[in-house]
Amino acid sequence: MQIKQADFVTSAKGVAGCPEWQLPEFAFIGRSNVGKSSLINMLTNRKDLAKVSSTPGKTRLLNFFKVNGNWSLVDLPGYGFAKVAKSEKFDFNELVGDYLEQREQLRRLFVLIDSRLKPQRIDLDFLAWAGGIGVPVSLVFTKADKQSVKKTRDSVALFYEMLEGLIEELPESFVSSSKARDGRKELLGAIGRDLE
Repeated sequence: MQIKQADFVTSAKGVAGCPEWQLPEFAFIGRSNVGKSSLINMLTNRKDLAKVSSTPGKTRLLNFFKVNGNWSLVDLPGYGFAKVAKSEKFDFNELVGDYLEQREQLRRLFVLIDSRLKPQRIDLDFLAWAGGIGVPVSLVFTKADKQSVKKTRDSVALFYEMLEGLIEELPESFVSSSKARDGRKELLGAIGRDLE
């Protein structure tokens, strides 16, 4: 798939504020500081489409981008550490939960995992919950350029081991590096298949 155009459309504070369109939506989520904005920019070939920040937890709204005029990429607030009040943190999770459970246009949820870290309980818990909402889920192991291929492979294998028994069907996965642009073709190919 070739990305010819990618534009920011709107930010929504809740499901009621989401765009009134029938475009298929592909949502991206992950723990704060997992490299989500960098991945979105790499996928769309835009340097600053999604704002990259050194402060974790910057995305606080549902951000919608229209791609090639026929599908939408949705940047969801990260879960986990964020420098905000506890009440606000709960709002993030409620916002994400409502979107994932209620949005009929959602075709696939891409959950980003930092490939350098041992399996994090928060990622496993989120995936256990997401497995029950009926939306296809794929994993994206990020920051693969920061370690050897073997370390990434071992990290992915360990994560799947921990995931066994938490969800019925183990999701497909992709390995990516925004810096080296690894995984771009495969991720866009998966989105293309869902659009057929």
